[in-house]
Amino acid sequence: MSQDVSFVADAMKQAVPLVKTTGIEFEEVSGSRVVATLPDDETLRNHVGGPHAAMMFGLGETASGAVVMAAFAAHLGKATPLVVRAEIAYKKVAMGVLRAEAVLGRSAEEVLAELESGTRPEFPVSVMITNAEGVTTGEMTVVWTLKPAR
Repeated sequence: MSQDVSFVADAMKQAVPLVKTTGIEFEEVSGSRVVATLPDDETLRNHVGGPHAAMMFGLGETASGAVVMAAFAAHLGKATPLVVRAEIAYKKVAMGVLRAEAVLGRSAEEVLAELESGTRPEFPVSVMITNAEGVTTGEMTVVWTLKPAR
């Protein structure tokens, strides 16, 4: 039986002001995959008319955070998810609405087993950013950890 993670989109909008400010929306949310979109808004654009690189990074990091929240929702009282590091590659000039697909790189069960053993786990989330035509405009890896609550 899978866990209900329907609360994640609203929780992200409440907990992360950037989500509301930029207009990021969540199209799909599960414990292993999230799809989020960034609207085509002129206030978020760069000098060539597409979404600013910081907006692309923010979309990808937000999608990765949503999948982490969904994957570990039942355990957030025991640990706080934190970004350890992130890397992004800008592949093509981005224009218009962007879509970020974030996929958990290790099973939640494996990460939780590591946490329960007393080790602070690290795990990657891979993010592909595409435009409305499905062309990849960016690729990102965000490495997360679960910091045990004290």
